[in-house]
Amino acid sequence: MYSSADFELSPKLSRRNPFTPAQLLSLAVLLVVFAIQVFRSPTLLSEDHIEVSYFGDKTAPPPVCKEPNLFEAPLPVTRPDKMSLLAEAKRVAAEFEYSAEDLNIGVKAFIEQMHEGLQKTGSSMSQIPTYVTAVTNGTEKGLYLAVDLGGTNFRVCSIQLHGDTTFSITQSKVAIPKELMVAKTSKELFSFLAKQIENFLKAHHDDHYQAQIQRRQTVSSPNGFRSAEIFQLGFTFSFPVNQVGINRGTLARWTKGFDIQDAVGKDVCELLQAEIDDLGLPVKVAALVNDAVGTLMARSYTSPGKTGTLLGAIFGTGTNGAYVEKLSNVTKLESLKGSDYDKSTGEMIVNTEWGSFDNQMSVLPNTPYDEALDQESVNPGIQMFEKRVSGMFLGEILRRAILALIKEPKAKLFSDEHSGKNELHSTTSIAEDSALYKQWGLDTSFLSIVAADSTSDLRVVRQTLSKDLSVDAASAEDAEAVKLLVNAIGKRSARLSAVAMAAIVIATGNHLSHGGSVSDDIVDMGVDGSLVEFYPGFEDYIREAFRSIPELALEGEKRIRIGIAKDGSGVGAALIALVAAQADKS
Repeated sequence: MYSSADFELSPKLSRRNPFTPAQLLSLAVLLVVFAIQVFRSPTLLSEDHIEVSYFGDKTAPPPVCKEPNLFEAPLPVTRPDKMSLLAEAKRVAAEFEYSAEDLNIGVKAFIEQMHEGLQKTGSSMSQIPTYVTAVTNGTEKGLYLAVDLGGTNFRVCSIQLHGDTTFSITQSKVAIPKELMVAKTSKELFSFLAKQIENFLKAHHDDHYQAQIQRRQTVSSPNGFRSAEIFQLGFTFSFPVNQVGINRGTLARWTKGFDIQDAVGKDVCELLQAEIDDLGLPVKVAALVNDAVGTLMARSYTSPGKTGTLLGAIFGTGTNGAYVEKLSNVTKLESLKGSDYDKSTGEMIVNTEWGSFDNQMSVLPNTPYDEALDQESVNPGIQMFEKRVSGMFLGEILRRAILALIKEPKAKLFSDEHSGKNELHSTTSIAEDSALYKQWGLDTSFLSIVAADSTSDLRVVRQTLSKDLSVDAASAEDAEAVKLLVNAIGKRSARLSAVAMAAIVIATGNHLSHGGSVSDDIVDMGVDGSLVEFYPGFEDYIREAFRSIPELALEGEKRIRIGIAKDGSGVGAALIALVAAQADKS
């Protein structure tokens, strides 16, 4: 707006032209803008849509457009109140930072606890001997069975190994009846499992089954037993056991809703074998299997090149790792009574149970959200590493961090005083029954969705907030704040994962180059689980961390090959049964 003084200071202007050059230029610009809009929207010609005042009238209001949405999309503008939201979100995200210094301190502590676990029982990291003393190389052939009792389902598989790093798998799955999960005797459960094996053999390997019938009918003949092919079976039993042999282990306790007291303290392989024998099946329970060990074996069979796999790791609902250790380093074997294993290879796969790394919290990072999660968990003070890494817990950590921002007056997350402040023109609201207000209400898959959203306005994040968490009309700034937290939590998980992986490489001496060919110098790792498979950039974060560790640095990181190894509880279990059978023959 111009004052009358503008005209008084321009005496040389013609009386026919009461406007200054600046005024004329401003008017010309307005006319050009209006002309463009006329061609884009004929409705602008109506007096109902445009009000114009003349610059020469100092009392007139400025031009006003009654249609605020003239443009296809409004330019994003970060409001001052939302700037404070992003500042607060960055503050909370910074609490999850895990620096290069922290990383290297963690690696040293991990190696120390590895060594302690190899020497004695009762250490922070269990370092459980598996009695598996060889890994496969992809040339093995044969047909093997595997069964997996990991929870509410029981899976039976047969795996045909082709001898060229490939295999074929046939499988079936059945739900465990709830009454058998709390049966009075172990026989009820294990006879049910054996019956499923029999049904599987009849359905998919009837020739072997019929051969067994023939064997039983000709048992008095010297050739009677030779007419049957005995299946070697790997038994994945995902409950705590005290393992004392490759196919020997006593149940320590039940978890996951099972409670059959007379099974506790008994050898689970013997329980299953007894019921298999009662049905006369041509099956031998050859190996008791942990899923991380199975992942290592599955990767070792399918990995390219001649290099054997060093590590099998799970980064899913839980986390764990198993690796190949020198037998001479597993000194606590000498004190384990009744242990039986093949010593010829000089190696043994060790199940680290690294979820319990640093339960004493000497080096692990900690935030108020981690502390609250642990205190309200079913096992406070236990599995402290797992509670910062695995998929079961990341969603809950995020939920608690989001709630902290909601309660912070400066942040005003998911809060608009009125709809005019939200570019969606709708008031942001959180339903009273939102999953945000429920413990374990936020699934870790939410983090993967948020991390993957690269749209300019984070519309996928906003849609997921509405769908999964009942947060309606979240703003772009709200979504950006949530993504800041997700990225921080996911990155910390990956960098902690790198601590465990790098520590094993260094502790076993595999960080040192052997000076051979590139293929001989590879350090191979097999991984499985939803985090490493589906969380965007998880492996990239791990590799970034590797480069920050002096013993590895850039060259060491390049030598590490990480490959997905699917179905460790199936294929891996079958391969361990193969190794066990070979050890028996030798």
